[in-house]
Amino acid sequence: MENPFVFVVDDEPGIALLCNRLLTRAGYKVATETDPRKAIEYLKENKINLLLVDIRMPEVDGFEVIQHTQRLQPDAAVLIMTGHGTVETAIRALRQGVDGLLLKPFSQGNELIEAVKLALADSQTKRDAARTRALRPLFSVTEALLSETRREPLLDLIVNAICGHMQCSQAACYQLEIESGKYTLLASRGFPASQLHLDLISRVDESSAPLFINASGPGDSTLKTHLSALGLGAVILTPILRPNLSMMLYAARAVGEPPFRESDLEMFQILARQSIAALENARLYAEQLDYVRKVEESQKALLQAEKMAAAGRLSASIAHEVNNPLQAVQNCLHLAGREDLPEEKRKEYFDLARTELERLMLTVRRMLDFYRPGTSSLETINLAEALQYIVTLMSKQLNETNVTVEADFPAQPLAIMAVSSQIQQVFINLILNAADAMPQGGKLHITARPTRQGVEVIFQDNGNGIPKEKQANIFEPFFSTKDGGTGLGLTVSYNIITAHGGVLEYLPDRGPGACFRIFLPGGGKQ
Repeated sequence: MENPFVFVVDDEPGIALLCNRLLTRAGYKVATETDPRKAIEYLKENKINLLLVDIRMPEVDGFEVIQHTQRLQPDAAVLIMTGHGTVETAIRALRQGVDGLLLKPFSQGNELIEAVKLALADSQTKRDAARTRALRPLFSVTEALLSETRREPLLDLIVNAICGHMQCSQAACYQLEIESGKYTLLASRGFPASQLHLDLISRVDESSAPLFINASGPGDSTLKTHLSALGLGAVILTPILRPNLSMMLYAARAVGEPPFRESDLEMFQILARQSIAALENARLYAEQLDYVRKVEESQKALLQAEKMAAAGRLSASIAHEVNNPLQAVQNCLHLAGREDLPEEKRKEYFDLARTELERLMLTVRRMLDFYRPGTSSLETINLAEALQYIVTLMSKQLNETNVTVEADFPAQPLAIMAVSSQIQQVFINLILNAADAMPQGGKLHITARPTRQGVEVIFQDNGNGIPKEKQANIFEPFFSTKDGGTGLGLTVSYNIITAHGGVLEYLPDRGPGACFRIFLPGGGKQ
């Protein structure tokens, strides 16, 4: 390949400029872009030979750019560069068909040039292999048919495949209607349905054997008359018989086109078997989708019922806490209202009523603080010390569940203004959630570091993680990802952190487990 065109996409202008300089010096044509969204638009208009892309970029990451490249320019090689070379990154790159991986920073230009050469060579090898596979038409047809799970598009694929690989101008697919005993046209290309076609189908249906006839060769004169009336030079019909499905595939060539050969019949029968397999696959997929839909609807109904039940239990608990002192107050006031009651006793009942009212007010205040932590008791705390205290406090419980905590805290204080007990409650909730996600044991890595605006804490476990479809709801009240969970732990933690002016968020794609990030404003680093 002479002067390959390399497209560099990196949000760091310095890296993009360096790659441009090194690759241009090596004889490559080079274009650079620091905005991944503009890069995607560039790919729509300009042909490239290799994409050299950074993985971690804001808003649109490198893997998304790769996806667009593979869709827009499937022949282009792809080389990723990253300063975070993990096993997970490598696996994802392999799954996405990437041709090479280059770690940043690269100390010498030779590393970059060699990586580009290898990626281009690897991509060329892949294209050569693809050309070889394309020589096997039945393989490509089977792949296309089995990849389509929708019935109507699949039927169109079948008739188009017949015309393409049988080199014929007409194709059709019929299905036997059980109730009427007649064949109905499902899909066709190149001809309208007619009674003459149905006559041919009936003959095949009676014999349950394929029909193979050329108008110019030997064969049944009646069938030849049919062909002449239809303006055809050759026809192949093959039945597809299954316990619950009877179909017929039809292929025809017009007068003047080459006659069918025996090998055409063999290929047609193979194609018919692949078609019925694809149709059966589509039917099973549709049934599975319907089943999944019904299960999801049932789950939603059960989840809503559980939420209402949880809300009912919470309401009952609140009502109980409020009702008891109110009843006591009512009784005391009733007794104090008796006319024959001595003044000393009346004062005693009033004092009791006052005490119960104070207890009620305290209960209500605690409920409000539970969801809306106040700032009345804010104090300066060392977040690293608070974390270490909680880890030490829970060490026995974690050891019993075979959970190992790896703490990475800086030596300098991480000073923030906070309600110490509430922040500790958040730490406990996140550690317990991580332990629950690793019932067989595992590792929990806790990292704390200062930022310019405050302090950041990362909780990363190697458990099963949170399913993608549930991630958007994890901070909702009464929503739980575990059996028997109340669905309040993360909600309360979120409210506490938010009330402190901070952020609690779930970081997806930090697998294999779950990863939570806390940011709290504070002194930060200077």
